[in-house]
Amino acid sequence: MASRVIIFLSISSLLLFPLFITPSLAKTPTSSDDDDEFLSFLEDYEEAAEPNFENHDETEFPSAPFDHAEEDEDLKIDDKDVVVLTDRNFSEFVDDNKYVMVEFYAPWNGDCKALAPEYADAATELKTENVALAKVNAIKEYEVADNYDVRGFPTIYFFVDGDPEPYNGRKTKNAIVTWIKKKIGPGIYNITTTEDAKRVLTSENKVVIAYLDSLVGPETDQLAAASKLEYDVNFYQTTNPNVAKLFNIDFNAKCPALGMLKKEPENIAHYDGQFRKSAIAKFVSANKLPIVTTFTKESAPSIFASPIKKQVLLFATANDTDKLFPTFQDAAKLFKGKLNFVVVKMDDDEVGRPVSDYFGATRDAPQVIGYIEDENHKKFILVGEITLEKIKAFGEDFLEDKLKPFYKSDPIPKTNDADVKVVVGNNFDKIVLNESKDVLLEIYAPWCRPCQALEPTFNKLARHFRGIESLFIAKMDGTRNEHPRAKVKGFPTLIFFLAGNKSIDPIPVDTELTLVALYKFIKKHAAIPFKLQRPASSTKFESSASKVGVKREPGNIKDEL
Repeated sequence: MASRVIIFLSISSLLLFPLFITPSLAKTPTSSDDDDEFLSFLEDYEEAAEPNFENHDETEFPSAPFDHAEEDEDLKIDDKDVVVLTDRNFSEFVDDNKYVMVEFYAPWNGDCKALAPEYADAATELKTENVALAKVNAIKEYEVADNYDVRGFPTIYFFVDGDPEPYNGRKTKNAIVTWIKKKIGPGIYNITTTEDAKRVLTSENKVVIAYLDSLVGPETDQLAAASKLEYDVNFYQTTNPNVAKLFNIDFNAKCPALGMLKKEPENIAHYDGQFRKSAIAKFVSANKLPIVTTFTKESAPSIFASPIKKQVLLFATANDTDKLFPTFQDAAKLFKGKLNFVVVKMDDDEVGRPVSDYFGATRDAPQVIGYIEDENHKKFILVGEITLEKIKAFGEDFLEDKLKPFYKSDPIPKTNDADVKVVVGNNFDKIVLNESKDVLLEIYAPWCRPCQALEPTFNKLARHFRGIESLFIAKMDGTRNEHPRAKVKGFPTLIFFLAGNKSIDPIPVDTELTLVALYKFIKKHAAIPFKLQRPASSTKFESSASKVGVKREPGNIKDEL
């Protein structure tokens, strides 16, 4: 699930949620006649032998060998209230309806299949609210999907008078309905009787309650505005002191008073800040998670949306989790409001296993890992036995930024003599940060189809540069290796490190991913000038390459030309 299971997925790719890079051909100054002749050769070579693709991102839009119609029929979902949109009717429908939620889906995608019945039920319930739920097959209707920058599945937008807002909440009927009702309704509900209060306390897992002097006025306006920022918590208000008491608010409390109740240990949190929208929303966001949250597809959005960006994660099997949970929970209580404590069950194949792989957690024994949810995604490992004292010390050092980051790495290859050098976390400095080398680095994911499409071109590029001592063409599996200088913005990420100046940020590759365009990019930016061998003659190549399907064996560039 890659940006956010990127998901993080980064855990977000796992669950979530990545970046599209729009390429543009690099402009280079006029070169020598020799260089022009070599470029002419590359163009001929590429036309005869290279696949032609114009952009790269981490989205997969496959022309896959699936019978999509059959798969849709097998789902047998009653989605009669879900509107089917296409390239031709999309704009008109969105313009003609005030409220429209649109799901961009792929028929073969497992998350889309899981969402389908929930989405259909939400569509039926929201009909009475004059809200339309629609879906777009992004594989067939690629124009509208591209217009809305669809880079993963499902991608969901909510349109109000034609203006889109992304929906990143849980993929359940109740979550979708609650979120939309907050967007289109008042956002808060009045409780006037103790009977209503008991019903709410029985039926809901977490609520926000405000005890006010009046049900209209500036405090109500601020509360309503805050409620629209928290899609998965219902907000209530009352002027009845007996109702307030049921929600653990002292009826002698000075109004306005606000609290949050949850069905769990440490179930009440009282707010003591200013009665302002942003401050209330921050309080709710920080307190709505349990003391310890189990990582699931449903809980992931709330974990990553929390204003608390430092997380302590326990990676353990289900059996080990049962043994360690009381200790982990006791530690979590010590850091309430400062650190988020999360359990990841490593033997959960659907979510726990890929999340564990992302964090580099092994399945040999339980592990505690600290994680900062920011652009650097730093991770820290607790060393030693998992005890309350150890977690407490780890958490204190984590808050004070005293821990040393951990970076994943595959074993260093025993041999690394291929044209494309293999980079792992532990040899990154030796290869990529070698001051004597210009380095073009591709950071890829094994499952990424654009990465797979790039591989033949990347290999040919490296073969052409085989004799240039000042240049490395290299690749790194970004799902298994990390380095503080390797900033991944999607797969594939291509960056160029300049020789003699490795302290500055690398140059992002912003060109088409073709043999010629990549050659021009390297030629333009290389800190150490180079000159490839001039082809002895292009005539022989042109006559043979004109035959479709000509097969070439790797060899010296002279022999190949």
